[in-house]
Amino acid sequence: MTHTPLDPATLAVMGTPNYTHAMVTEGVSKWLNIAGQVGVRQDGSTVDGTLDQCRQAFANIGELLKGAGMTPEDVCHLRIYLTDRNDILALRQARTEFFGADKVLPSTLIMVSGLVDPAWKVELEIMAAR
Repeated sequence: MTHTPLDPATLAVMGTPNYTHAMVTEGVSKWLNIAGQVGVRQDGSTVDGTLDQCRQAFANIGELLKGAGMTPEDVCHLRIYLTDRNDILALRQARTEFFGADKVLPSTLIMVSGLVDPAWKVELEIMAAR
């Protein structure tokens, strides 16, 4: 299975780190769609601070990937819901920590006024293919 970024010269260059307009995935035998993950630990408590909530949400995704026999390399799309525009750098830091600096993904960042629990600052959804 391969994931190939697709950024035709006829589209704008977005200038966003680790971003691609689309991803062509070939040779897939398994898909995984992960529901929104937030900065909540196994015991149900919410992590403090946006950076740590992002890290926890990615850690939760890592556990789900592992449970499906997959790794972060299999992720082919990321959707992000963020409650504060000022937290984009924290999100990018946690994303780089999880995927590495060279992982390119199509992603969507949606600014929202709030999530289900007012303490939650970020929610992440992914699609993976293997």
